[in-house]
Amino acid sequence: MLSNRSSFVRSSILHYSTPTLAHNTRNHLSSLPNLKQTYTENPVPYIVKKCIAHLQLCASSMFKLKQIHAFSIRHAVPLSNPEMGKHLIFTIVSLLAPMSYAQHIFGQIQGPNIFTWNTMIRGYAESENPWPAIELYRQMHVSSIEPDTHTYPFLLKAVAKLTAVREGEKIHSISIRNGFESLVFVQNSLVHMYAACGHADSAHKMFDLMVDRDLVAWNSVINGFALNGMPSEALTLFREMGLEGVQPDGFTMVSLLSACAELGALALGRRAHVYILKIGLSVNLHVNNALLDLYAKCGSIREAHKVFNEMEDKNVVSWTALIVGLAVNGFGKEALELFKELERERLVPSEITFVGVLYACSHCGMVDAGFKYFKRMKNEYGIVPRIEHYGCMVDLLGRSGKVKEAYEYIQNMPLQPNAVVWRTLLGACTIHGNLALGEVARAQLLQLEPGHSGDYVLLSNLYAAERHWSDVQKVRRIMLTEGVRKTPGYSLVELGNRVYEFTMGDSSHPQSKDIYAMLAEITKLLKLEGYIPHTTNVLADIEEEEKENALSYHSEKIAIAFMLINTAAGTPIRVVKNLRACADCHLAIKLVSKVFKREIVVRDRSRFHHFKDGSCSCRDYW
Repeated sequence: MLSNRSSFVRSSILHYSTPTLAHNTRNHLSSLPNLKQTYTENPVPYIVKKCIAHLQLCASSMFKLKQIHAFSIRHAVPLSNPEMGKHLIFTIVSLLAPMSYAQHIFGQIQGPNIFTWNTMIRGYAESENPWPAIELYRQMHVSSIEPDTHTYPFLLKAVAKLTAVREGEKIHSISIRNGFESLVFVQNSLVHMYAACGHADSAHKMFDLMVDRDLVAWNSVINGFALNGMPSEALTLFREMGLEGVQPDGFTMVSLLSACAELGALALGRRAHVYILKIGLSVNLHVNNALLDLYAKCGSIREAHKVFNEMEDKNVVSWTALIVGLAVNGFGKEALELFKELERERLVPSEITFVGVLYACSHCGMVDAGFKYFKRMKNEYGIVPRIEHYGCMVDLLGRSGKVKEAYEYIQNMPLQPNAVVWRTLLGACTIHGNLALGEVARAQLLQLEPGHSGDYVLLSNLYAAERHWSDVQKVRRIMLTEGVRKTPGYSLVELGNRVYEFTMGDSSHPQSKDIYAMLAEITKLLKLEGYIPHTTNVLADIEEEEKENALSYHSEKIAIAFMLINTAAGTPIRVVKNLRACADCHLAIKLVSKVFKREIVVRDRSRFHHFKDGSCSCRDYW
């Protein structure tokens, strides 16, 4: 890690040997005396003192820092001087300058103190490559340097960025042994580290041990739950935070909105929006972007548009959030129009922006336009396509019925296709009835993700659609033999201040009797509209009536029946489902929207479905 000292000295002197730079250096350090005239003895301590004073005045200029460093070298200040090195490193880190510069100086210092070690650890923790912070910590032990109270927050920040939870656990245990675990800023760093590493439960346990819980601690644990698939817990903690009298800030509200978006809790998100306006956070760019994401993920594109239009400041994240939101909600043409407006504003789209654009082309059936945008992404914007972009192109071809071309596209991709790409092809094969390519895709998926239950279900559905009943039974026997269990489906709906969860055949709700009576009424009315249950994909060895009963108890139907009972006529219904909606539920919900005159928005695993007057925004392809 150490650089060559003499080569650095030569390069520094050469760098500042031009008349202009030398003049600038003299001007900046004009208060320094003529050293030869003033001193007959060693002037180094005085030079160091003056250089340090000037370093404290150049906290915003890397150029001036290098001038001072070059000046000290020319006037014989040793690179090993600990005081000079300490302040140089501190200024470099404060300026977020390249850590290679700081590391070179650090390697020359004789006996750096704990302040200098901590500064180096902090610098690496805040850099794009935080791993050397952990290596420096290990060197501290080798050098018999004892960490202090400032070491752990910086170190744990590096661990959080690396999501290296095992390293974090080791550091946690050492902090306990050293008696630092009870310090608030160490505890905050531990909470943040566990949350960032995806260990929300460990973060919460650490949080519960804290006596003094400040806003930083609340934000860390709430965000940990929100980002790790535990939005209900995030909302519960937010309520506890209010009861303890802790006022939220912008970071808190972003986490809260993220949790609401994950749950599809639109009403709660709207109340959060009102609160944001009340406390003056409506000008916060990150909060507004989170609001955009909330409304888009809850299927309320009109409100997402309103937030976007009212934003005084927008960045490419804002534009991308709305473009992607429009695309996944089935408004592909509007998404492409917004992208054109983004270009007219001379903003530079990101990789994620183009994912939204390609997704929009796919769901609008615009094959030629999709390939045009893909080409522009590479040639005009210099974006190297990632696997997500190639996946969108496979989806684009598959949706349009060009399943063979989609397979050939996968074969010619410059990247190794992942499970998502092959699963996209398998889904297209299921829709378009291409059994041969479906089996090819499934063979690839068996190698990449052999335990993914959704792939077995898709293949089983493909066999069922082609009436290959023996193959259907074979797939299901393999699932039993291999211990592959289908992911249990659930549906979430929001009513009042609560989010309700329903599973298939759920009878746990106090209104179960009324819910199932409503389900029977729904089935009766739908049959009058010509509804015939789509029983193809239900087990072939049970009676038709049993198949129909099994379909009627799917979680989204139970959730919709619950909402029909408990909401006024004409009120929109929003459902969040963790799995892809089955063909029968999709058909039934279309008819429910017509018979009951309700707009029903269903967010399943793959996209949004906006049901209205008997039709769906997905145009029966999902």
